[in-house]
Amino acid sequence: MTQLLKAGIVGGTGMVGQRFVQLLNGHPWFKVTAIAASAGSAGKTYEQAVQGRWKLDTPIPEDVKSIVVQDASKVEEVAAGVDFIFCAVDMKKDEIKALEEAYAKTGTPVVSNNSAHRWTADVPMVIPEINPGHLDVIAAQRKRLGTSTGFIAVKPNCSIQSYVPMLNALKEFGPKTVVASTYQAISGAGKNFTDWPEMLDNVIPYIGGEEEKSEQEPLRIWGSVEDGAIVKASEPHITTQCIRVPVTDGHLATVFVSFKNKPSKEEILERWSSFAGRPQELGLPSAPKQFITYFEEENRPQTGLDRDIEGGMGVSAGRLREDSLYDYKFVGLSHNTLRGAAGGAVLIAELLKAEGYITAKQDQ
Repeated sequence: MTQLLKAGIVGGTGMVGQRFVQLLNGHPWFKVTAIAASAGSAGKTYEQAVQGRWKLDTPIPEDVKSIVVQDASKVEEVAAGVDFIFCAVDMKKDEIKALEEAYAKTGTPVVSNNSAHRWTADVPMVIPEINPGHLDVIAAQRKRLGTSTGFIAVKPNCSIQSYVPMLNALKEFGPKTVVASTYQAISGAGKNFTDWPEMLDNVIPYIGGEEEKSEQEPLRIWGSVEDGAIVKASEPHITTQCIRVPVTDGHLATVFVSFKNKPSKEEILERWSSFAGRPQELGLPSAPKQFITYFEEENRPQTGLDRDIEGGMGVSAGRLREDSLYDYKFVGLSHNTLRGAAGGAVLIAELLKAEGYITAKQDQ
């Protein structure tokens, strides 16, 4: 049996941290050996630290209940007990940047759920099926940080997973203009209806910073590695509106797109159904077998029915039709805390392990 890599979760008591704990329970490659959080949680067992704050439907896994939570700021102590870490802390952006770099400088790979390093030139921001080649920039990052084994890799914003995969599958036709509105679940804010009763029977037409991320991050994902930095793509031009809606999980997008070379509907559906990437080639444990699922029914995909497709790691589309102003319009859906957050980060870690970027420290 292959030796499990030792994973730490920094920011393990919050909602995304809890998802990491859930997803890593019984994982075939990784085992949680350390959980770190704020000084207020340090010294408690994990069960004590999340008492009254456990937000998931499944119980706390037995394997982690008795792990004593460490102080996330004591970087050397946490790093000593792990081969790599997932980071999902709730701090100011500059503090997150400094913390993640401190972990990387100990020789510890960091797979981040945070937005702080998404625009750091030599930090890859990855959707594993779409831009695995961006991992090449890690060599330049290691040189800058002065480490041979540590680095930071980040997951993009959860909202873009609901439409970027579909557009990526159609890149050969040259998407040039995209209008997307996203209808985003409250778990994207780390909340449930108990925490946020104001969301019941309500829609809030603003999510701070979300529209800029939704418009710019796809261009970085479609960018190229040049001289040790990621240079973002110049097209397509994307404009978005991001709306908070009263659902627990799942981000739905309505998308309008025009192409340089307009495909037929049949060509679009064929590209979506056949699209696969490096995770599918490698058979990574968390990879969906079918990345994009298209629904023929007019009333699908639905958030409540379809967010858990492929264990929440697949994305779905529907209502593809020609448009009077743009070439086509369609609806997309992704699970924001699985594919869009913790699950996406776990898939990145699997890709990093499979490509040799994460190894057991005793083997280095």
